Amino acid sequence: MKVLVTGMAGFIGYHVALKLSKDGHNVYGIDNINDYYDPHLKYDRLNDLGINREAASVESNECHSNKFENLKFKKVDLTNDIEINNLFDLEKFDKVCHLAAQAGVRYSFENPKAYINSNILGFNNILECCKNYEVEHLVYASSSSVYGNNKKTPFGEQDVVDSPISLYASTKISNELMAHTYNHLYGLTTTGLRLFTVYGPWGRPDMATFLFTDAILTRTPLNVFNNGKLERDFTYIDDVVEAVHRILVKQKTKNNKLYNIGSGRPINIFRLLSLIEEETGLKAIKNLLPHQPGDMASTFADINQIKKDHQYFPAFKIEDGIKKYVKWFKEYYN
Repeated sequence: MKVLVTGMAGFIGYHVALKLSKDGHNVYGIDNINDYYDPHLKYDRLNDLGINREAASVESNECHSNKFENLKFKKVDLTNDIEINNLFDLEKFDKVCHLAAQAGVRYSFENPKAYINSNILGFNNILECCKNYEVEHLVYASSSSVYGNNKKTPFGEQDVVDSPISLYASTKISNELMAHTYNHLYGLTTTGLRLFTVYGPWGRPDMATFLFTDAILTRTPLNVFNNGKLERDFTYIDDVVEAVHRILVKQKTKNNKLYNIGSGRPINIFRLLSLIEEETGLKAIKNLLPHQPGDMASTFADINQIKKDHQYFPAFKIEDGIKKYVKWFKEYYN
């Protein structure tokens, strides 16, 4: 099949594009390569996919991978509706895996407009093109943040999600409602993925696994919010890619679906720290701080629905995932 992967220079986008390319699908990736975090990491991901760094940095320049003859990339912003429309018109995609978004909870306090532009306007451009060019299936990234301070655990897809505690979460709830509307009005098949704290090699530098590993290895104090009374359902990247692959390639239903993509095994932040300490052989210098606005106290995914529909069973335990992550971190950052 021919698949558009948005956000291909991003953490999850890179891994999904790699999997689809290896499996022989025709993959077209786009990304605006913004400076929310160091673009060098994004270009290195593209380079690992065989995309030339200099060629990829030029706006609207189509790049061909030198590793996969079935992989192409173009630097495009989702808010450029003319460019996006032309791309859909020319390429005639069978399916779309929409992973591009302005990520991060805390950054939304500094730059709310970036979230409205990318996550609302950009998503609407994708929906319109999927409708107009009769895309078979749109799979898009939502987030566990939609659950807010839900007191019921584990979090289930049928839970009410009308009390977001960050602008980022608000945009993701909006995405789910927009997708539902396009399915209802136009019959567009959509599947939203409520992703739970994804980590692993090539991960983003604003995530806890990076921040903790970096601080421990450089012997600098690290901030631990809510005095460490935080739990997260950490999900290893290979498990996420497997879930995306199963849904994108094998799903046959024509309706609107939502799935939690998690491990179903939340751990305390101190447990994460201890695992990184074990792998590095160093002790963390902890700076305990109070609760930070926008942070969820706990996340815990009920993954029974995706188990039932797609036989998705996460394979990686946190101990194994952190071992792989720290190994990559040391090699990549020398």
